Amino acid sequence: MRIRNPTTVLLYALPLALLLAAAALGVMHGRPGTVKAPDRPLALPPIEAPDAAGPVCTALIAALADQLPTSSGALPHRTIAEPRPPGTTAWAGSGGAGGDPVVLRCGLAKQSGLDPGAPLLEVNGVRWLTISEPDRDSFFTVGRQVLVALTVPRGLGGGPVQAVSDVVRTTVPPG
Repeated sequence: MRIRNPTTVLLYALPLALLLAAAALGVMHGRPGTVKAPDRPLALPPIEAPDAAGPVCTALIAALADQLPTSSGALPHRTIAEPRPPGTTAWAGSGGAGGDPVVLRCGLAKQSGLDPGAPLLEVNGVRWLTISEPDRDSFFTVGRQVLVALTVPRGLGGGPVQAVSDVVRTTVPPG
């Protein structure tokens, strides 16, 4: 059988080519809604965290999910470079290797200079003091046995602090 009209060939070939291109892009970039973790480990500088290796922080880090929900999709856990500071964990940034990560630190020394009269944010039963910067928000637990800090780049929505609050509520006792 011979097709004589080039328009007919184009009518069948163009949608097939577009479908194949979309499938190739899907394979190259992974599932929609999931960010690929960068290949290189994240270097975190050590900071004063006297309770980071204690049982409360160990339980918190173990209970945190491998993926963190955000408004732009789930962020996978990120490997932290050695020497890994105790009481730390991170999730890949929203831009994969190029995006700033979400970082959690547990067991920090009590922070001086934080305004005790600052308004608090309560999320799922956990009170947080929020320190905002142009490109990120840092959340510090209030009224817990150990101090937990969560730093979230702007634009990821409330998913990270909600998910972490659920785990903090069940693993970090009030005190």
